[in-house]
Amino acid sequence: MHKFLLLVFAAILSLAGCKQGSKTGGGDSEIVIATLKGPSSMGMIKFIDSISLSAGSPIRIEILNEPMQVRKLMLDGTAHFAILPTTMAALMYNKSVDFRLIAIPVWGSLYLLGDDSAITSWKELRGKRINVMGRGMTPDLLFRYLLQINGIDPDTDVTLDYSFPTHIDLSNAVAAGQVKLGVLSEPLATLVLDKNRGVKTIFDLNAEWEKLQGVAIAQTAFVGRESFMRNNPGVVEQIVSAYRGSSSWVNQNPDSAAVLIVKHGIMPNFALALQSIGRSNIRFVSAADVRDGINSYLKVFYDINPEIIGGKMADENFIY
Repeated sequence: MHKFLLLVFAAILSLAGCKQGSKTGGGDSEIVIATLKGPSSMGMIKFIDSISLSAGSPIRIEILNEPMQVRKLMLDGTAHFAILPTTMAALMYNKSVDFRLIAIPVWGSLYLLGDDSAITSWKELRGKRINVMGRGMTPDLLFRYLLQINGIDPDTDVTLDYSFPTHIDLSNAVAAGQVKLGVLSEPLATLVLDKNRGVKTIFDLNAEWEKLQGVAIAQTAFVGRESFMRNNPGVVEQIVSAYRGSSSWVNQNPDSAAVLIVKHGIMPNFALALQSIGRSNIRFVSAADVRDGINSYLKVFYDINPEIIGGKMADENFIY
């Protein structure tokens, strides 16, 4: 991986087109990748570590807590590449933000957790209060869809509670026993299961989706700034290959990956990092190879509320 990154850096430094400028003060040739603290950064952890060990690297990877932080770096011109929910990527594309979809690096990391082990079927959720972070965001709409498909009206048969505004707030509440049922993503789901041994996984929402759709959840998008990619195709190819190679390495070497995940502050200890890798569905796949799966995923959200993805299905130029 280190040898490969030397090729990445050489390609970047040799291209005058890289000198687009960065509003972060990192120098004209700096390339910024905005990612999320979780499966997205876990999948690229070998890439992240190699960059941290390479003095003078022209690449800077920002590991952020929330998708809206990633969105901000895309909108203000800081980020050249970014990882964020696929629905948000489609929304930004449809609003003429200059980013296109390169790959799907994470295939679903959502779980329904709770302390009621008696719940074994969807119908047993009737009458329950279920906490979800962010009304109208991906976890909320995906869970609503699964409820409906399984014969549960999300507006009348259950009470969906949005009292906790962030993933971290909700996970802390579930861990503390303040919330009986909550929809959480990795790695927070693993952290909660460790903190409160009375909490169990009620449903693997990723598996439930795949049973219904026949394909995994194209939940997370790796996107790039179109104008930058057009001017620097060689750099794009090298960065894509580095991310792809890192994801494969994580799946083939989970023990070593867990060490790096702890080293870079994504998870607090080795055992939890290892567990979360197994629950995160990390798999880097070029968007062009799974176009139908991406479109079917976005169509579910479009049918629920078209504005979630910008009022229309993204056209064919969305995929790089």
